[in-house]
Amino acid sequence: MEPAATSHAEGPVPPVHIAIIMDGNGRWAKARGLPRTAGHKRGAEAVRRTVEAAREMGVSYLTLYAFSSENWKRPAGEVTDLMGLLRLYLRNEVKVLHKNGIRLRVIGDRSRLGPDIVTLIEESEAKTAVNGALTLTLALSYGGRQEIVEAARRLAVEVAAGRLAPDAIDEAAISRNLFTADMPDPDLVIRTSGEKRISNFLLWQSAYAEFVFLDVLWPDFGRDELEAAIGDFHRRERRYGASG
Repeated sequence: MEPAATSHAEGPVPPVHIAIIMDGNGRWAKARGLPRTAGHKRGAEAVRRTVEAAREMGVSYLTLYAFSSENWKRPAGEVTDLMGLLRLYLRNEVKVLHKNGIRLRVIGDRSRLGPDIVTLIEESEAKTAVNGALTLTLALSYGGRQEIVEAARRLAVEVAAGRLAPDAIDEAAISRNLFTADMPDPDLVIRTSGEKRISNFLLWQSAYAEFVFLDVLWPDFGRDELEAAIGDFHRRERRYGASG
């Protein structure tokens, strides 16, 4: 008898939405006596591996924290290098994403990005808009607190205009005004490099997410680490505040 066919590669069934705080590029480079740019380049390779593995494993949504609003405070040369890598990714990788049925989205404050990068983002989002194998979201120039502030401002405008009653503002109303309005909240948030904090990432959306903190530095992350995090996720009991 032939073995039963499976829809995805062997391994635990993944959560619907996985979000990752990609941390450790600089430390990876420093440990090898290399410039930070080398760590970021290797980190881009880890992105490619992780996206491919997530798609093959059947993940529906993958959100990557690529550049925080606080990252603008880094040395100008490093920011320039990171923006250069982003340009290369958008120019070179989107073709592969589209071929593999992956939709690309970008969330964050685009006003601080270069006009050419914004154009590349818009073109990439339009090109991949109908793809359904996986939604890959890059959080760029993103801050969770700022996102909530912007949602509050939009609701305040609606109230001031008489289009919304104050007592109609509830959790659903706030969620509808976030960057992630049409996405499910993350089930699992992974952070690499051994740090145990969320660094202003998806603060509202991660209220009931499970967190996995890994010692591996982001440039060394790949399928094995993703599968291990998913395995950890499945060993937990999610009660959403209910008593055990």
